[in-house]
Amino acid sequence: MQKHKILNIAHPDNKLKENFSKELGISGILAQILVNRGLKSIAEAERFLKADVGQLLDPYSFRDMPKAVGIIKKTGEQKDKVMIFGDYDADGITALALLKSTLQKQGINTEHYLPHRVKEGYGLNKDIVEIAKRRKIKTLITVDCGTNNHREIEELRRNNIEVIVTDHHENSNHSLPPASSILNAKLKDSNYKYRDLAGVGVAYKLSQAISDSELLDDLDLVSLGTIADSAPLTGENRIIAKEGLARMPRTKKKGLEALIENAGIQNKKFTSTFISFIIGPRINASGRIDSAEDSLKLLMSKTQEEAQGYAKILEKHNRQRQKIESKILQEAEDLINKEVNFKEHKVIVVAKDDWHQGVLGIVASKLADRFLRPAIVISMSEDLCRGSARSIKNFHLFDALVDCKEFLNAFGGHSHAAGLVITRESIDDFKESINRLAHQRLTLEDLLPSIDVDMEVSLSDLNEEIVAQLELLEPFGAGNPAPIFYAKNLKLKSQPQTLSRGTLKFWVTDGVVIYQAIGFGLSSFKDSLMQAECFDLIFTPRIDNWRDESSLLLEIKDIFFK
Repeated sequence: MQKHKILNIAHPDNKLKENFSKELGISGILAQILVNRGLKSIAEAERFLKADVGQLLDPYSFRDMPKAVGIIKKTGEQKDKVMIFGDYDADGITALALLKSTLQKQGINTEHYLPHRVKEGYGLNKDIVEIAKRRKIKTLITVDCGTNNHREIEELRRNNIEVIVTDHHENSNHSLPPASSILNAKLKDSNYKYRDLAGVGVAYKLSQAISDSELLDDLDLVSLGTIADSAPLTGENRIIAKEGLARMPRTKKKGLEALIENAGIQNKKFTSTFISFIIGPRINASGRIDSAEDSLKLLMSKTQEEAQGYAKILEKHNRQRQKIESKILQEAEDLINKEVNFKEHKVIVVAKDDWHQGVLGIVASKLADRFLRPAIVISMSEDLCRGSARSIKNFHLFDALVDCKEFLNAFGGHSHAAGLVITRESIDDFKESINRLAHQRLTLEDLLPSIDVDMEVSLSDLNEEIVAQLELLEPFGAGNPAPIFYAKNLKLKSQPQTLSRGTLKFWVTDGVVIYQAIGFGLSSFKDSLMQAECFDLIFTPRIDNWRDESSLLLEIKDIFFK
């Protein structure tokens, strides 16, 4: 086996596994996966497998929900105006589209404001008070932002404008902003029992409360924002994703219909992968390249013609985004090769003048994946510089930024993703400070390539029935990955084939059964496979349906040789 790879094989709890298997009538393999996902009781496991809308929490579980609904309804009754202040990513855009549509259906005069990523940045800005006063706004509602906008909210309230914050970001201050009502499950004193709702999830709860309806037909939109924001698919998010994905192919929303048609994925079983890699990037594209208004207009389109027009605009933005991203990624890697000493730098910090701010987060994510350490990518300018950061499993990014805040003008985010504002002069000090923290908090093992494995199996332990049962775990995504297994001492049973895009395909046996295996991007293993007496596989099993026939297929994640 390759010694530089670390296999993190989950420790089995045989007693709990056997209990799950017996009481739930499921295979021992599925039972072990449920144990690995942190489920501790039969009731928890049943809720996880069932994951239906009846398990969604009451929106009034938010302590401030009655106050928020009361303010909004009073504003409507007095014929005053509400403004929804959004964010330019898929989470914020879907939240804005959902809440604006809900308020308009209630007959409430509703406007919106979407900040420009490059010109204004994230969250409420210094101009919002004058904008709200000029538009005669009585109540301002934030979606996917607001928790850390203490100064702006204080000024809004001073001008007798009610402020309702709906957000899911961590609080970076010692105190909360003086909003009229705050809906954020991540606050330390929040009584809401599930803390990982995305911004659109919180907006969904407010929409339910205002409309006094479950709004199940809107779960397609809520699941889009939730999955695109990489929120963990656990608890309520799991239900939202499961129900929303099931509704997606038959959505009644013209904008989603147009996006699905343009992407060529209509009439297919929707998975979280479709959202993460096909639909989500298109929604994000307009806010990355220019204004997010095109994405919002798409989602709120009333006619097929209007929706198709905006879908084509997003396709154009997405292609442009890919070109810009590719160029900046190459420039960032060039800087890393020149500036980063991996023995000293456990956190990558790269900065260059005039990098397009719209793609910094994607570039940071790719650098973190490629170099196996947190990455911070900063676009420098003469005034304030803006950056995006992405982290790895054992480094809490938001906490690290809190501890480095003396060098930052502003920041916000989560454990694995964040944004920051910094002066040119502070970048070197910040780089030194966050790397000093990383040396204290990260071990060498944290920075080595590793694979989380659910359990070791023999190929003969698997069959179509058992693998089909694993589909009960769907949808897969952050917080609930597809099961990964480890099988040792296998032998090649056919000549490996190299297909397009570096795909490797062959038949493999453990001496008892023979299964087909496919590895995307693993064609470089072909010669080693042919020469090896035996090898080990890391894989996810799935049922392959082809021409009305099904078979068990092993989707290879890695191959280890003796």
